[in-house]
Amino acid sequence: MFGIHDFPVFLLAGIVLNLTPGPDTFYILGRSLGQGMSAGMVSVLGVASGLLVHTVLAAVGLSAFLAASVTAFTIIKLAGAVYLVYLGWSMLQGKTHAADAKTGNSMAGLMVIYRQGVLTNILNPKIALFFLAFLPQFISPASTFKVAAFMLLGLCFIATSTVWCLLLAVFAGRIRHYLAPGENMAVYVNRVAGVLIIGLGVYLAIRR
Repeated sequence: MFGIHDFPVFLLAGIVLNLTPGPDTFYILGRSLGQGMSAGMVSVLGVASGLLVHTVLAAVGLSAFLAASVTAFTIIKLAGAVYLVYLGWSMLQGKTHAADAKTGNSMAGLMVIYRQGVLTNILNPKIALFFLAFLPQFISPASTFKVAAFMLLGLCFIATSTVWCLLLAVFAGRIRHYLAPGENMAVYVNRVAGVLIIGLGVYLAIRR
């Protein structure tokens, strides 16, 4: 369909890649441990939305600009890293925990977490390059439906990624209840999660 070949191989490879710990994994674990299961699951939806943006950009060819421009790639990469460090620092200062205590389960609070998940993923140019490098391997050069093929493969990858990440969010959210039975312990877990997210930002900034 749409010139896609070796689809079972694509699914298997996608699942293996999703199971491999990466930036999304650590970000979702940090949110789930720091703010609970609801925050983690909403972060998963934000990350999935960011992946959808990258899929659309790759499908229409706009992401190729990142692959061709070292300057654009570096700017977006550093912007994403700085944003992650900012989120982690906010958690260390207790800002995120305070917001969670008051509005973490409200629609407004969850929307903030969702937007942060979207931005975290969109500002990672390595994902755009990954989609450009990985998806074409399973699309026939002769296909006249390359955009549709990109979208279908991207959606399948997002679906498997979302299922796995939701399981991680549920697991980490349940673990948090055992680690943080009281207010003081909850603050401690929140700060550990902040360190985790800051480390992720630094890692993305220095990784080539």
